[in-house]
Parts: sequence; C-alpha cells; structure tokens
Amino acid sequence: MLVAAAACPCPPLLVPAVAAGAAPELDPARAACTDALGLLAAARPDLLVVVGPGAEGEHGAYAEGARGSFRGFGVDIDVRLGRPGGDKDAPGPLERRLPSSLAVAAWLLERTGWSDAPIEGLVVGEPLTPERCIEIGRDVAARAERVALLVMGDASACRTLKAPGYLDERAAPFDASIARALDQADLAALRTLDTELAYELKASGRAPWQVLAGAAEEAGLSGALLYEDAPYGVGYLVATWS
Repeated sequence: MLVAAAACPCPPLLVPAVAAGAAPELDPARAACTDALGLLAAARPDLLVVVGPGAEGEHGAYAEGARGSFRGFGVDIDVRLGRPGGDKDAPGPLERRLPSSLAVAAWLLERTGWSDAPIEGLVVGEPLTPERCIEIGRDVAARAERVALLVMGDASACRTLKAPGYLDERAAPFDASIARALDQADLAALRTLDTELAYELKASGRAPWQVLAGAAEEAGLSGALLYEDAPYGVGYLVATWS
C-alpha cells in the first residue's frame, strides 16, 4: 500500500556540475527535493519505487543497483539507483543504463544519503494510455506492505520564448492545474489529464503522475506543494503526499 509519495522535476540541470554557472538558479528546487525525500524516509517504507519518463516508447523496470551517468551532459559523474546489486565490479556488457530521469533521481537519493528501504526503478512515458498508467500504479502500490513513490517528471516546456518548446499560451494554465492537483492530492484531476495537450506542451511528467494517481487510490493521502517555478521556460514542481 502507498504510504507516501514525492513528485520532483527531472532536468539534469538539478545536478550542479551539469548546470555549471547556472547552478544557483535551481538551489530552491534542490532544497525542496531534499525536503520531499525526507518525508519519504520518515514514512519508513518497505520499498521505494522511483518512476520517471523515458524516451518515447521506452518502458520497463530497473533493479536496485542499476547504473546511470551524466557523461552525456559533459560531466564525469556516475550514479547508482540505491545499493549495488550483486557484484558491483561486474555489471556485464548488457546492463541497461538508467535513463536521465532515473539518473537524476539516483543523484538526489545519493545526495540525501538514502538508506531507508530497497529501491526499484520504473520508466513510463508516451504513448502509454492513462488507463495503463493507472493500472501500473495499482500494481506498484501492491508491491509491499508499505510503499513509497518518488515520481520524477517536468511540467510544460513551453513557458517562454526561449523554452525548449517555444512559447505556448496554454502552458501556464496547464502547469497551474498540475500544481493544484499535486497540492490537493487530486486523483481525479491527474487521472483525467489531457494527454494530447500534455504531449504538445512536452510535459514529461504526464505518465508518471498518472501512475501516482493509480497507486494512491486506496491511500487517502494529503498533498502539499513545496516548489513551483519555470526557470528556463520549463515548469518544475515539487510536492509531497502523506
């Protein structure tokens, strides 16, 4: 059963070495993520499941100890999702690398010294339907007696002229609706997100948020929005459910 959840953004820019000179701009977001992970630890889960978006059509699970890297962003930083599994010096040639969203989660967890429960990773994204995401969420909640969920994903990428998706006047209202849903733990609002609009606005968090909605159906959790901003024209949100 789901006992706590946290929603965090997943830009590699959260890693200061990746952001370089722009790193201080995201200090408030990093601090909010630290607070959110503290709530997850306080819930004393038996299992932490990290859910994040991947490339289009990319879906699947990642075991504890899976590796990720930010070398593709020009920095020599490697991460693991929780404790190493098996022989940490023998990953094998076919080991799947973490997608960037789960690598950012792994970095956040390492930064806060997570050691409170085993970790599993899960990638969801386009074109999974809301119904399938909700079904996945229900399955996640049944994975252990006390499950915590770390949901990685960004809101729209169309908030300014310099945003990755350019300026779209629909982006700010869309992001505000997500912020309200996360703040109020509004499952109905997350379940009924406009998937076509989310796709057009490049909101990578759509599928992970709908997994959260499915996982929380029987949990009776309350929400709190810790951070809301759109640096670089991308909507970043941090929230907790407990």
